[in-house]
Amino acid sequence: MTFPVFESFSAEPVDNVAHIIQVALTPVFMLSGIGTLLNLFNTRLARVSDHIEQTNALLMDGKNDPNRNQTLEKHLARLHRRTLMLDAAILSGGLGGAASCGAAFVLFLGGVRDSSVATWLVIMFGLALACTVGALALFLGDGLIAWHGLKREGPMPRPASKAS
Repeated sequence: MTFPVFESFSAEPVDNVAHIIQVALTPVFMLSGIGTLLNLFNTRLARVSDHIEQTNALLMDGKNDPNRNQTLEKHLARLHRRTLMLDAAILSGGLGGAASCGAAFVLFLGGVRDSSVATWLVIMFGLALACTVGALALFLGDGLIAWHGLKREGPMPRPASKAS
């Protein structure tokens, strides 16, 4: 038994709409992930910056122990390399986020203008993926610098606690 009311409906338009929604949301989810990564990178950079301040304070405390100062200088050099890595990771992540927004915009334009924007979509989304992979690789570089520095130089000296 068939119902004449349902004969006019077809699954194709629903599938097309579902596919459009699925494709349009992909850059949004990617942008959310990139935002989370940028937050992680910024938090890490803030910690490295705090360590730089602490190391500089230890160097300026007036103690002239050459071995200690040499170790602190090595720590400062390592921390500087880490800031460069994290800055590059943040820049790459920011570019990936911008490319994700560009991909979403291209999808919007394609829907509004009903034109072929596949090439631009591939370029923008590909750029977003490439920048995100670059940001993660740079973040890995920061981790490697941190761990190898700990292995080679040991932990950063702590300031002497002041007795009251």
